Amino acid sequence: MKKFAAFFLAVALLMTSVSMVATADDAAYLGVMLGTNVMSLDTNLATDGDSFEVIADCIDGLMQMDADGAAVPAIAESYDLSEDGLTYTFHLRDAKWSNGADVTADDFVFAWRRIAKEAGEYAYMLDEIGNIKGAAEIISGAESDLTTLAVTAPDAKTLVVELNVPVSFFPSLMYFPTFYPINEAFYASLEEGMYGTSPETFLSNGAFVLESYTPGTASLSVKKNETYWDADRVKLAGIRYQVVGSSDSALSSFRAGTLDIVSVSGNQVDAAKNDATLSQNLKVTGAGYMWYLSFSQTEKNAQGGMLANANLRLAFTNAIDRDNLVDNYVMDGSLATFTAVPPQFASSATTGEDFSADQSMFADYVGYNPEKAQEYLAAAKAELGVEEFTFTMIYGNNEGDEVAKVAQAIKEDVEDLLDGVTVNLQPMTKAERLDKMQNDNYDIALTRWGPDYADPMTYLGMWITNNSNNYGFWSNAEYDQLIADCTTGAYITDYDARWAAMYKAETLVMQEAVIAPLYTKANANLIAAGVENVQFHPVALNRVYKDAVK
Repeated sequence: MKKFAAFFLAVALLMTSVSMVATADDAAYLGVMLGTNVMSLDTNLATDGDSFEVIADCIDGLMQMDADGAAVPAIAESYDLSEDGLTYTFHLRDAKWSNGADVTADDFVFAWRRIAKEAGEYAYMLDEIGNIKGAAEIISGAESDLTTLAVTAPDAKTLVVELNVPVSFFPSLMYFPTFYPINEAFYASLEEGMYGTSPETFLSNGAFVLESYTPGTASLSVKKNETYWDADRVKLAGIRYQVVGSSDSALSSFRAGTLDIVSVSGNQVDAAKNDATLSQNLKVTGAGYMWYLSFSQTEKNAQGGMLANANLRLAFTNAIDRDNLVDNYVMDGSLATFTAVPPQFASSATTGEDFSADQSMFADYVGYNPEKAQEYLAAAKAELGVEEFTFTMIYGNNEGDEVAKVAQAIKEDVEDLLDGVTVNLQPMTKAERLDKMQNDNYDIALTRWGPDYADPMTYLGMWITNNSNNYGFWSNAEYDQLIADCTTGAYITDYDARWAAMYKAETLVMQEAVIAPLYTKANANLIAAGVENVQFHPVALNRVYKDAVK
């Protein structure tokens, strides 16, 4: 009976979703394309940029991004930092949840404790990145008392956060959804697992409220929150999101006027450039994501762990023509990338130089070099005593139609240059791809990662031994020590020394081809005439609509 009840509830929610979208005033709503289905609006379960975007439409954290990506006040009207850099005291403004309850410091305490307790994929933001005192012990299970997390509410309008070490970019972490608040009383009133699964099970304190949503469906909508603390700033009546699976469909939807903002790639970019009208609507923005190959190095995959051999991985990364990928398959302004940290998102505070400005620094290890690729392959064959390899590469079939083309191009490059190597392609949904990677059930994955904050550690932190995002299960003691020195140790207060140590860590990743970087994604956006002031960012939240007009 419970199964039948759940089924009928799902059908009812879906019908509600369809009805609300159909009756929305299209002229007053901004129509926006999503690349993938939004699977969860729970900040402890969401793992993709599209979900984070919708969550950020509806919830404000302590801080928000300005047009340049800097952290500026949101729910926190101001904050104080202790002289030793270890204690932040946030002073909260008057703000309301969409059910009329006050937003309080306790909402942050509850949400952050929940993240630590449940130890979801982004819990590492609390301990490894934010260095919040007590977080590591709770997340690891060594401590069960949630009050040991050093996040306290002396009163309703004051939130105190204590750190293990100074974190120079801590305020910018506060605009990432992991650090958003949840009203405890509302959460406790719901059945387990229901939070964030419908408009009725989700509260807003931000610019918009959730109007229609069912997990995994192709459309959802949000409408202006009239009780938002900064409601005068918000000009849109709402946003109508639609998942579009191909660039052809995106272009068709834009031409028909059913969507106001879409992303196109491949031949559709050329079509837009060569159209007198569409060319005026085309805007290329940095998407931040880096696409790369992840190699499983465990014995349960890849012919008994053959990809644990560094020379075999180096053969792969030197067999791929990245310039051909971006010029002839992606075709949206994306940049061929030859570093583990992608370009154009993290700059030195002392020199202003982009951390990855020099894309030739690892030319000895990565690049399109057929001769080197074959030399590495010969070395791998000699070390492994194997002449032929067959691997399966998984990729998402709902992450943009260029992804399948890129996968095919990589297969052709590798099989053409590496004698005896066969790459079978296995398309699947993004959710299935992530499930296989998280459960170590793959050989090679075509995947991506977007920067959660403007520091190289948002990438370099992934390859620490046993990190939840270290999908290849690579382990290197020297690397682990360098990252520890940059996050909690010797270099934490010496900015330039920390920057240099991160370069050393990146060198280790490239020397062993822990990943094969491919390209840094750009978005070729078509934006309808009259739509202005949508903020595009390469870090954390790719699109923000608080100032947008239509």
